[in-house]
Amino acid sequence: MINGDDFGMTESCTRAICLALKKGLITHTTMLANGGCFEQAVVLAREQGFAEKIGWHINLTEGKPLTDVMSRCPLFVRGGLFHKAYLNNPRTLTPDEQNAVIEELTAQANRLRDSGISIRHADSHHYIHTYQFIAPLVAQVCHSFGVAQIRLNRTFQPTVTEGRVDNAFWREQGFATTKQFGRPSDFPDGDYPDDAEILVHPDFDKDGNLIDRRGMENGIPYGERLRK
Repeated sequence: MINGDDFGMTESCTRAICLALKKGLITHTTMLANGGCFEQAVVLAREQGFAEKIGWHINLTEGKPLTDVMSRCPLFVRGGLFHKAYLNNPRTLTPDEQNAVIEELTAQANRLRDSGISIRHADSHHYIHTYQFIAPLVAQVCHSFGVAQIRLNRTFQPTVTEGRVDNAFWREQGFATTKQFGRPSDFPDGDYPDDAEILVHPDFDKDGNLIDRRGMENGIPYGERLRK
């Protein structure tokens, strides 16, 4: 499983994901329900016939929330937009904060389903679904929508699991997972093991090359060429 994250986030990465699927460079993608290019992404998925390959890119860290209750939750939202402060200072959630997360996740899943997207698998923006106090809420909502498979923490860098649930949590909750998860750089010989998920971020660089985005420079994506 080679998954292209961020479908529907921007026009550039959305077009890149479509091309990567067409070329066979990725096998699946996951979509942000609050992405700035959501509507265009839905149209492209229908036209190109890959709606069944789209999962849910859970998002509590970037863009505008879909629900009013989340927009009033300063733990995650400031000035009407999600922020990333929770990633650096995770803590237990109050009952009101838990309710805001559940309502927002439910709205995101509903928007995908209402657009004809089948969300059989899920992951998240900035790995927010793996955080200790968020994961049980994600599991609850995913079960209610019949999501079958969830992404692990990276299995090649154990330090990234600090403050997050152990990978066994998802299996204990009844979700399917791959055995391993990582980025292409975790497999320097290019030989991906069986039953692994590989994460890439398809996009276009300043010269129009299809790349695995590593970051942005002056608003322009940069990274390495996306290859099989």
